[in-house]
Amino acid sequence: MAVPEGGAPAGPEVGSRDEGRGKRWGDSDLQQAKRKRRESKSRKDSGKEGWRRDLYWEAYTERAERRYRERSVKRKVKDAESPDDKWTFPLERKAKVPTIQKASEESEEESEDSGPEKPELPKQARLPLPRPRIRFSFASRLSRRWSQWSATDTRPRDSVINELAKMGDPDLLEMVEQEGRRNSREFIYSVETSDSLSSAETCFLINEERMFQKRAQSKDSVFFRDGVRQIDFVLSYVDDIKKDAEIKAERRKEFEQNLRKTGLELEIEDKRDSEDGRTYFVKIHAPWEVLVTYAEVLGIKMPVKESDIPRTENSPLRYMLGPVRLPQEVKFPRPEYFTAQFSRHRQELFLIEDEATFFPSSSRNRIVYYILSRCPFGVEDGKKRFGIDRLLTSNTYSSAYPLHDGQYWKPAEPPSTVNERYTLYQNWARFSYFYKEQPLDLIKDYFGEKIGIYFVFLGFYTEMLLIAAVVGLACLIYGILLMDSNQTSTDICDPEIGGQLIMCPLCDQVCDYWRLNSTCLSSKLSHLFDNESTVFFAIFMGIWVTLFLEFWKQRQARLEYEWDLVDFEEEQQQLQLRPEFEAMCKHRKMNPVTKELEPYMPLWNRIPWYFLSGATVTFWMALVVSSMVAVIVYRLSVFATFASFMESEATLQHVKVYFTPQLATSLSGSCLNFIVILILNFFYEKISAWITKMEIPRTYQEYESSLTLKMFLFQFVNYYSSCFYVAFFKGKFVGYPGKYTYLFNVWRSEECDPGGCLIELTTQMTIVMTGKQIFGNIKEAIYPLVFNWWRRRKARTNSEKLYSRWEQDHDLETFGQLGLFYEYLETVIQFGFVTLFVASFPLAPLLALLNNIIEIRVDAWKLTTQYRRPVAAKAHSIGVWQDILYGMAVVSVATNAFIVAFTSDIIPRLVYYYAYSTNITHPLKGYVNNSLSVFLIADFPNHTAPSEKREFTTCRYRDYRNPPEDEDKYIHNMQFWHVLAARMTFIIVMEHIVFLVKFLLAWMIPDVPKDVEERLKREKLMTVKILHDFELKKLKENLGINSDLFSKQVMMEESKVQLAKSTI
Repeated sequence: MAVPEGGAPAGPEVGSRDEGRGKRWGDSDLQQAKRKRRESKSRKDSGKEGWRRDLYWEAYTERAERRYRERSVKRKVKDAESPDDKWTFPLERKAKVPTIQKASEESEEESEDSGPEKPELPKQARLPLPRPRIRFSFASRLSRRWSQWSATDTRPRDSVINELAKMGDPDLLEMVEQEGRRNSREFIYSVETSDSLSSAETCFLINEERMFQKRAQSKDSVFFRDGVRQIDFVLSYVDDIKKDAEIKAERRKEFEQNLRKTGLELEIEDKRDSEDGRTYFVKIHAPWEVLVTYAEVLGIKMPVKESDIPRTENSPLRYMLGPVRLPQEVKFPRPEYFTAQFSRHRQELFLIEDEATFFPSSSRNRIVYYILSRCPFGVEDGKKRFGIDRLLTSNTYSSAYPLHDGQYWKPAEPPSTVNERYTLYQNWARFSYFYKEQPLDLIKDYFGEKIGIYFVFLGFYTEMLLIAAVVGLACLIYGILLMDSNQTSTDICDPEIGGQLIMCPLCDQVCDYWRLNSTCLSSKLSHLFDNESTVFFAIFMGIWVTLFLEFWKQRQARLEYEWDLVDFEEEQQQLQLRPEFEAMCKHRKMNPVTKELEPYMPLWNRIPWYFLSGATVTFWMALVVSSMVAVIVYRLSVFATFASFMESEATLQHVKVYFTPQLATSLSGSCLNFIVILILNFFYEKISAWITKMEIPRTYQEYESSLTLKMFLFQFVNYYSSCFYVAFFKGKFVGYPGKYTYLFNVWRSEECDPGGCLIELTTQMTIVMTGKQIFGNIKEAIYPLVFNWWRRRKARTNSEKLYSRWEQDHDLETFGQLGLFYEYLETVIQFGFVTLFVASFPLAPLLALLNNIIEIRVDAWKLTTQYRRPVAAKAHSIGVWQDILYGMAVVSVATNAFIVAFTSDIIPRLVYYYAYSTNITHPLKGYVNNSLSVFLIADFPNHTAPSEKREFTTCRYRDYRNPPEDEDKYIHNMQFWHVLAARMTFIIVMEHIVFLVKFLLAWMIPDVPKDVEERLKREKLMTVKILHDFELKKLKENLGINSDLFSKQVMMEESKVQLAKSTI
């Protein structure tokens, strides 16, 4: 095929290949073309085909300019009574049509003589650019047909169209247009010829034919080459030379043909114009007809009238919180509206000022992704294959993503008017704004409701943590102030008391006897967290978690109203079927609600996978427990090594006061446990995702719920197992000297410090919680930054080429469908540390608060700058995570009660204080000596006693047992049972008090605030009224009834009804 020097191939072929079907010329244009053809017979020697092509382009340009003039007039004078005015031909929406640069002066003169003088086009339309492509569409016929159907009731059933849209039928718009096609049987060009072109010819045509020169485009352009049609989605792929290259090419060809059949418009960028010289980019635009069709299918709510309900400021301290407030135009970028579900038959009802901006970009990419996920690409192995996810998995396409608005460091440039990405970065993603509130409405508009509600939850959780952090810090300060005056640590540190108490060896043979005052520092540190305020803080946190969950329900209800999510669950239940489920289903079942056939999979097909899933989760949880036992064995085996090493090294004698063998073992064991946790997490994430896919969940919600259950159970055991061991098992079953218990009959069980195991639990929590948060933030910030830098470094090989908007986003990291899942999982695991073991570590809320302040900005920064724009998705709540939080809140009451009763030393001190103390002035004096039992060294078995002989005959150990001179020596004495009874009593009393307060608070605090209920009622009333008035107006127009007569008739009927009611 000959290509002129200007770079544009034959117009009809290019247009049919790139844009699909066309519409007929007007008769005047045909006559004019024939006249010019007759006048040009003398030019046959210069090339008949080239002259035809020039005539064609001249006729097309004149036609386009005439449409432009007509469109300008229509915009100035709007006929409100004609519904057809809002449905214009697609080419008329392209306001700026470039003029055609003539091949010679002679052709320019003939063009000027061929018709009347034309008005001057805008500057942007007068660019000396190559000839534009022709876009073929039946949109105007479709629009007129929809208008006729909206006026009369002869349109096809909506349920049929919606069902076809749900199933991803590529012939949906063909069916919608069939009524329009009956009125016209002539088509000038067909897409069949262009569809048969090879991929090499296609790439040649696309590369040569340009609406704009690429160097003239803005680097941040988010439009097609015509500068008018917005890019809603981008697909990319790389040509393969492997043996399956032809299969992939055929899949892409079929897939893109079906996308065009659904009404989407595609434009392909050749690999020679890409930065790496290897990647093709398929740009997708959803025209108005597609948007209105699928907006109705998805039940998207759109504004019908501006709300008359004023916004209310929730906080009574709004004047004091001025520095943390954002500007009103950032916090509320759009006014509030009364909304209704969009209907393509009632478009006059909605506030459509501009079709190009009526649907926000998040809704546009959500609609396109809905089509992509259901569009078929062929039949393989006797099964229908469809969905972009399958094509991505098979590497047919390398990526699929919507575009960011522009660069995050500079505002928008024409023709774009808004760069929400820049606004988000300036007011949300910068770390210097850590003290500012979040622009939640803007986040929702840009990323979708699902991501928006995550940041609402994270922000609300952080605000509530501020209260818990202040109370926890106050408890720590209380412990610091009383640390020196604490009687227990004073006795331990006293050389006359603690220095005279000889303690039994902590391990067999290798360990030596030791004096109690060697644990002076650890006893003082233990008192920081093990004091009277611990009980208060445990009860307070039980109440705090209830307030948090109840107030979150209120915040969520307010959010559902503000973001139009009140009826979302009912609307979307049947629209979230996973394409994988539909593809695997061979059966259909009648839905009892909708009375429509839906894909159905019998239970017996899933049972094997359920068994495999359960066995996998059980196996990995057992593996976690095994790894924890391995860490315990490490601690038991290493303790003796640390003890003997510190005793033998003279240089460590001074360090031994601060760094005891117990502390060394605890720190090293906790670090090792944290490393094991990270390794197990890495492998389990991959396996759990695969198992969940094999279960073939029906909807995305079921998929996420199943994956959430698996991941949370594993993470719960993985992160908390070591804390549960230290809190409830360590030191509880050690036996006594001469009759110790042994793990696997080899390693002696661990003992707690004389001050209790609470300080060790605090150490374990600090290392695991802090390490997880630091590692998570570093991973979230550094990982995408490094990978994006490396990817850009590899890609920027042709600096003279334009690094376009779609290429810039292509080089960013992918957020993924499970990106938000892991963010929730991280937050819920942190919530467990804050609530489950908070009695042992009052600083946990403060650490969580500091982490969340950083986490919000890190998440905002990476989503805005380092990740591709996620596909927008709707959600009305945090889903199954809310149930998990409720379960953890209940468990936290029990765990904190048991920690105070069994792990801390508070209950034994209280028992001694009230029952056994004989010192009136200092009631706790003598408690240390009372809490240690006596053991006769001569009773040591030979294999456990230290090898060296000592002068003393007895040693002490922590327990309540009879002395060796008693008849029942080494048997639990009466004080042990008193302490045990006091511990159980405390657990029962504390749980009942906290649960009673929790239930009272849950009953007193309504789930939906009163003002939100009133607003909901007002909005429903106004929406019904607006819809009623609209339908009434349409009815009057259709019936041709005089408005005065009609109103009188209505009043008469209403009077009759009122009279009848009063008579009754």
